[in-house]
Amino acid sequence: MRKTKIAGILLAAATSAGFSAASAANDTTMSNFSYDYFEARVGISPVTYGVGFSTSIHPNAHIRAEIDTEFESDFDTTAAIGFHAPVNNWADVYGELGLRTMKQRGKYNHDTEFGVEVNLGLRQWLSPQLEVGAEIGHLSIHDDDDIFGSVNARFHATELFSIGSQLRFNEAYGDQFMFTTRFKF
Repeated sequence: MRKTKIAGILLAAATSAGFSAASAANDTTMSNFSYDYFEARVGISPVTYGVGFSTSIHPNAHIRAEIDTEFESDFDTTAAIGFHAPVNNWADVYGELGLRTMKQRGKYNHDTEFGVEVNLGLRQWLSPQLEVGAEIGHLSIHDDDDIFGSVNARFHATELFSIGSQLRFNEAYGDQFMFTTRFKF
């Protein structure tokens, strides 16, 4: 419980700092990226399938939900609320506090377990159509504390459609390479 309180305090402090930095940096736009999207993804080694959804609830806040599975009586779901704010004209910082639910073969006695996830990430434009990013997070579930991370690249083919790749480290399905497509709305 103490970890949950600490995570909540850190998220509140980061959100406050993000809101202040965003309003001081740019009053007309609060972000360099869209946080309104639907995503479909396929993981490799192990093969997983997943979908995700994110939508802005404030100029500097968003909610996100996602699920991944191997279709073998397993799943990894996340429901999160987060902040996002510009660092400069080409980069955003974001953070999230989420509820994570997992059911996996060989883990947790095949039961469904709930936990808390906290993450912090950075998104950066390299060109008008190419975005890169990185994320690091902490997951506390079933008396296990794990650090996870990812790096990604995304090509925005149009304003409403993009394709990407992501390398996840120490996630629910281990180290994994993902192919993603995003549809902005």
